[in-house]
Amino acid sequence: MSDPASTASTATNVTIGTAPQLRWGVIGCGVIANEMAQCLALEGRTLDGVANRTQEKAIAFAQRYGVKKVYDSIDAMIASPDIDAIYLTTPHNTHIIYLRQALAAGKHVLCEKSITLNSAELDEARALADANHVQLMDACTILHMPLYKELVRRAKAGDFGPVNLVQENFGSYKDWNMKNRFYNPKLAGGALLDIGVYSITLARLFLESCPTEVLSMMNPAPTGTDLTDGILMRNAEGQMVVLSLTMHSKQPKRAMISADKAYIEIMEYPRADVAKVVWTEDGRVEEVRAGERRLALGYVMADLEAAVAGDEAARAQIQTSSDVMSLMTGLRKDWDFKYPEEM
Repeated sequence: MSDPASTASTATNVTIGTAPQLRWGVIGCGVIANEMAQCLALEGRTLDGVANRTQEKAIAFAQRYGVKKVYDSIDAMIASPDIDAIYLTTPHNTHIIYLRQALAAGKHVLCEKSITLNSAELDEARALADANHVQLMDACTILHMPLYKELVRRAKAGDFGPVNLVQENFGSYKDWNMKNRFYNPKLAGGALLDIGVYSITLARLFLESCPTEVLSMMNPAPTGTDLTDGILMRNAEGQMVVLSLTMHSKQPKRAMISADKAYIEIMEYPRADVAKVVWTEDGRVEEVRAGERRLALGYVMADLEAAVAGDEAARAQIQTSSDVMSLMTGLRKDWDFKYPEEM
């Protein structure tokens, strides 16, 4: 028997569509590229091109997913007139290199998180996009999942009352392999850029303004990258954010948005498609559903296509990314931690 104090609501799902609007190429053949190709296949779409530093991997990737063309080099794909948009899935530290090339070549770019290493790089990339009249977009899934669009819409409409506090946990357990990207400073490893970007992005969506006061503590891994982070932030409106991140201890991926009229609980929040709203007055529980977790990267790509088509809300997402990058850059400055490229 269902709980009489519980209700459910389902928002209209955003669709990634079936008619190709842009000719997509992907740089890199790792986990994200595979998920992106699989998501396109669910909607009857295929990639127009792939390029990778290792040609054999690009060929195998193309054969697996029916990609129309394997390019001999990344440079060749960026220069190709047959590609409109590029999904950049390489390690964080390489992003600005390919962003410079692709944006200057007039390509729209969807860049995997963390979009750049720091604010200076992102400012440069945004300026290049503007100068070449193309769209630059952050692929952080928090920005694109239909669930967050619905919850933010309702928050802005005042459904939940003023948001007072955002609390988030994110803990992964990564083996002590100091050569892999999670701990390797040469690959821009560390908790903040790998998992913290999700947490800060989610928090920023529900805040009236970007935090101006930030306190934090960081414990480093043996390589110097941030292993465990505790972060406290507050903005001009007095809204507070408390984050706990770790790369070597499992935690639930749990977000709690506390407002006057209700609190919102979201589990597995990077690609969430369901949230629980608990109303303060009577304890009623509302379940909100929107989108599907398995289509996460499809929503990401659909937003870039929407931005290219002129959707102002999709185009405005890059400012949220800039706010998040500014906070992460400031945190690493406080920790006196720089990546090799920043030395």
